[in-house]
Amino acid sequence: MNLHAFAETHEVTNQPPSLDGVNLYRLDRPLQEWARRFGAGWAEARMDAYGALAGGPLMAAGFLANEHGPVFHSHDRYGNRLDTVEFHPAYHQLMATATEHGLPSLPWREPRPGAHVARAALTYLHFQAEAGSGCPLTMTFASVPALRLQPDLAERWLPKVLATQYDPRNLEVSQKAGATIGMAMTEKQGGTDVRANATRAFAIGQSGPGQAYELLGHKWFCSAPMCDAFLTLAYTNEGLSCFLLPRHRPDGSRNAFYIQRLKNKLGNRSNASSEVEYRGALAWMVGEPGRGVPTILEMVALTRFDCMVGSSALMRQALTQAIHHCHYRQVGGRALTEQPLMQNVLADLALESEAALALSLRMGQALDQLTDPVQARFARLVTAVGKYWICKRAPAMINEAAECLGGAGYVEDSILPRLYREAPVNSTWEGSGNVQCLDVLRALSREPGVLDALFAELGDGHGDHRLAAAIGRLHRELKDATEMPYRARQLTEEIALTLQARLLLEAGNSDVSDAFIASRLGHRAGAYGALPRGVAVEALLKRSAPSL
Repeated sequence: MNLHAFAETHEVTNQPPSLDGVNLYRLDRPLQEWARRFGAGWAEARMDAYGALAGGPLMAAGFLANEHGPVFHSHDRYGNRLDTVEFHPAYHQLMATATEHGLPSLPWREPRPGAHVARAALTYLHFQAEAGSGCPLTMTFASVPALRLQPDLAERWLPKVLATQYDPRNLEVSQKAGATIGMAMTEKQGGTDVRANATRAFAIGQSGPGQAYELLGHKWFCSAPMCDAFLTLAYTNEGLSCFLLPRHRPDGSRNAFYIQRLKNKLGNRSNASSEVEYRGALAWMVGEPGRGVPTILEMVALTRFDCMVGSSALMRQALTQAIHHCHYRQVGGRALTEQPLMQNVLADLALESEAALALSLRMGQALDQLTDPVQARFARLVTAVGKYWICKRAPAMINEAAECLGGAGYVEDSILPRLYREAPVNSTWEGSGNVQCLDVLRALSREPGVLDALFAELGDGHGDHRLAAAIGRLHRELKDATEMPYRARQLTEEIALTLQARLLLEAGNSDVSDAFIASRLGHRAGAYGALPRGVAVEALLKRSAPSL
């Protein structure tokens, strides 16, 4: 018998078609509706164009940038100190495309109604292709309010920061077409407790805002060390202060900024995170001396917002992959999306994804309206609420989505393992869960008007007795001052779910709001896929499905 005749042992069947090259905006009806609802309809053409890029060339670049991660070069072959990080061209492609389309700059360059929402939607699309590049993009975007506190520094740096040209060359900023900004806050001994920092700043001449100092110390986490400058913290005689520290001195020489090593991280692998030392590094004070934490929080508030957007994006891409696979995959002669238990799981994931997006873009709307004191107070609270809840929900949600693909969702050929590894960074970076929940309590108890802004947003339940009951329950819980720190996570969760329910109900899609309220405001199951009976699962899948 000629066994070579049987070299082809099988025909490939029962596999989904490729999603390569899809337009991520066009297949995302919730994104389209929420972006319009919160004032970004004018940017629809931009979002559509970026959706095509994110689902096509940027998605491919994301795989390459993760396969070929950053490489640290401490010295050249002659022994000269370099302190450079080499990135694959795919990473530069991701950065250049995002910068050209205004992801780090749009609301500052075009301060119009809906600008923050539009920028968040573009970022949401970009992070689905590759979230690692989002770190320097986010920090550059978020640096602007802090830099504006120091007008002399802003005059020099903001034209480069807000440029729509990406310039990765290792040069002094005046020689570059555009600049990126990083951040270095935490130290070995303190972590989140930045008041335990040991780095010191010494005035070169005059002291005070905008003046030059030399910094001596270390930073345990410095993200994106090839940025052109970093907002960082150091102690002066007046207390912990904020500084802008460039990689190069004005004369073009290297600053005394030394990379010790790159972090070997769980995820976020296309991005370089590092340990650094300052050995007399030149820096300029930003804001008032001794007010470093409030100053740098101008930046942190916006990076926390992007943690919300980023986690929402990861969940959306996981949902897209899961529904697409299950629509084409047959078991027992029927597509998985036709089988009741899988419908329950996928519909539950769709609810989680849309609720996260709704709260994130509502936060974007609040940022567009900060001149309104009520919106400013709402944003102050929801920054912490959303950062905690959305980022906390992402890992489990993505895990469930990967399981929908079976073994195919566990291998690196799929994007699901990368999404899963990426998810914890948003819950950890910029203050982990307990930090956010305690910040929620701080905002509610110490900042006048924040509690009133929350309940003004929630209203009276909008005609739904279940939501009205949840609002009443939340009001009673917040009036009870006993053991508040112990209950901080429970309270933050209740605020997040009640806000999400209100947003979905007011938007008017009863299939979505009824399912969310029934499954989130009443008895809640521990796992996805335990929606109560009566939920319109098929309608939920068609709303969020790329292929149905």
